[in-house]
Amino acid sequence: MKAVVLAAGEGVRMRPLTLNTPKPLLEVNGKALLEYTLELLPKSIDEVVIVEGYLGEKIRSHFGARFDGKNIQYVHQPVKNGTFRALELCRPLLDEEHFLMLFADDLFGPKSFERCVEKKGMCILTAHSKHPERFGTVELNADGTLKELIEKPKIPKSNYVYCGPAVLGKELFDFAPKISENGECYVPEAIHLMAQKWPVHVAIADAWLPIGYPEDLKNAEVFLEKLE
Repeated sequence: MKAVVLAAGEGVRMRPLTLNTPKPLLEVNGKALLEYTLELLPKSIDEVVIVEGYLGEKIRSHFGARFDGKNIQYVHQPVKNGTFRALELCRPLLDEEHFLMLFADDLFGPKSFERCVEKKGMCILTAHSKHPERFGTVELNADGTLKELIEKPKIPKSNYVYCGPAVLGKELFDFAPKISENGECYVPEAIHLMAQKWPVHVAIADAWLPIGYPEDLKNAEVFLEKLE
């Protein structure tokens, strides 16, 4: 199975740290955020596709053609038009039934990605949040599959949120989301639309720390210490 890592964003909320460094290369304990992600990939992942954009040449230079025993291919996203468009750029490289999609900058517990992959079929990774209104909230069907994935709801129906990783199939590309006011379209909305027709399983992360602001890097040090 291939893993697709979306790493093209500008990391605007992380400025000034991202003025000269792409967010995936910001360091915690001397190691780039994206390194932590790649090191957690399950053994069933044999190849990685990294979508780069902002300061992408630095990401290519840092990881090269192979990292942690896995071959890496790169896809360049020249226009800031959203995560769904980033994933579409990878479509010619996705020759298997399913692939693991990841974002490049959050931190997870060691079992999280495996929990997603070990489910049969498509699956999203979720976590409990005290502030679900900041993320995409998850509501389930009676059989435990995904019913709704609502981005940043004003009145959340659940404290469980979608935290990024997902095992997806090519069916996703049949559910193009609407273009938002900023000209971008996003994967979570496509997953929501797809779940109305295809079963999407749900796994729960063993640990998750979203990295959105500079102060979160200090929180990351504490997070990693607790994992150890």
